[in-house]
Amino acid sequence: MPELTPTAALVPVRVWDLPTRLFHWLLALAVAGSVISAKIGGAAMAWHFRFGYVVLTLIVFRVLWGLVGGRWSRFASFIYAPSTLWHYLRYLRGQSPARETLDVGHSPTGALSVFALLAIVAVQLGTGLVADDEIANQGPLIRYVSGETSLLATSWHKTWGQWLVLGLVALHITAIAFYFFKKRINLVGPMVSGDKQLPASTPASTDGVTQRLLATVVLVLCLGLAWWVSKQAGF
Repeated sequence: MPELTPTAALVPVRVWDLPTRLFHWLLALAVAGSVISAKIGGAAMAWHFRFGYVVLTLIVFRVLWGLVGGRWSRFASFIYAPSTLWHYLRYLRGQSPARETLDVGHSPTGALSVFALLAIVAVQLGTGLVADDEIANQGPLIRYVSGETSLLATSWHKTWGQWLVLGLVALHITAIAFYFFKKRINLVGPMVSGDKQLPASTPASTDGVTQRLLATVVLVLCLGLAWWVSKQAGF
């Protein structure tokens, strides 16, 4: 379990490696750009597709990085048992004593947020890749699905899908504000610098040249996939 007791003096410990931090901020920009370009419509739809390919690259990258990335970026470091989540929720609501541990990576609720965002954004992306607005725009993979499937995907993409994405983003921002003002925990700072104030004995994430070269290789593979998907349009 990625928690350590704060019994020693706290020092800066690298928790979020550079690839994870870049993913976080680039995904925020790409999703924002995708939503804005879709709302504008018309010629801006070309940018909606471009942002979509960026999101595809980033989502696939994060899934792979969740297997081979820095210690606290790996999915294995923030998969919690239901009992742990329940205890943490009681703590947040003030129904249990203050915690005697410090979260290193994602807290139980933070982990839920990460998995929910990845899943919902992936579904929204997937439905967009096979959508058809029956006017001028079709997803690049539409030829791989039936007309009925494309119709259902389009309906989801334009209604429930976009509202779920926006809702989760709003919830994410609300949680950041809650932790900052209520719990006096800054979640944004570590995602910028990569470091958290933790006991010196805390295992740090690997974030050197070798790790970043590995991230580059993974990114190139993801870019290749996004390029292939984009080339399916018009076939």
